[in-house]
Amino acid sequence: MDTARRAYRRESEETRRADLVAATQGLVAEGGAEAATVRAIAARAGVTAGLIRHYFQTKDELIRAAYRSLMDDMTAKASAALAGAGALPEERLAAFVAASLRPPVLDIGAVVLWAGYMHKVRSDADLLAVHEAAYLSYRDVLQGLIATLPRTADAAQLRSEAIACNAVIDGLWLEGSILSHSFDKGEIVTIGLRSVGAILGVNLLAHCSMLLDTGKTTA
Repeated sequence: MDTARRAYRRESEETRRADLVAATQGLVAEGGAEAATVRAIAARAGVTAGLIRHYFQTKDELIRAAYRSLMDDMTAKASAALAGAGALPEERLAAFVAASLRPPVLDIGAVVLWAGYMHKVRSDADLLAVHEAAYLSYRDVLQGLIATLPRTADAAQLRSEAIACNAVIDGLWLEGSILSHSFDKGEIVTIGLRSVGAILGVNLLAHCSMLLDTGKTTA
């Protein structure tokens, strides 16, 4: 019985933390990081300000946790596509790139929330560290997939290629999310696969044709 009670308490605390993170994200998306005051977060989450301090020592700690959650969630969603990808390195890389450029990763709400944090990154070294860690986490997955391609490349080349491919994906994610109405169905994914493939010297479109034909790469 004691074990069950402890398990229930952990789940309850995790849920409460998630609720506070979600409330913070909503406020940042609406008015930037300055809008996420302790009072506003408490009101949005339906708790007292004192309860917030039980889970997070400072408001800045909660804001950083909310940003980390946003970025980690997008990387996790893109990485989830690898579970259903084929065995070939090209297929796995294509699946990851395509997932990064379609819903739910492609999402104007995520872009708006991301933008709400950007000006604060310049003045908050800890938030900048969170941003850097999230960027490197995604790039490391991308670089790992690139490294498995059947070709010769040293560590410096792999790093450079991962940086370049990440930049292409970031740009397409940003505009594809905000201006989704301006692109044909599957266009952003097709451009992303073609561009990343051109950087790496591989034909990723040939390994993602089934996804494109079935229309699963929307946006």
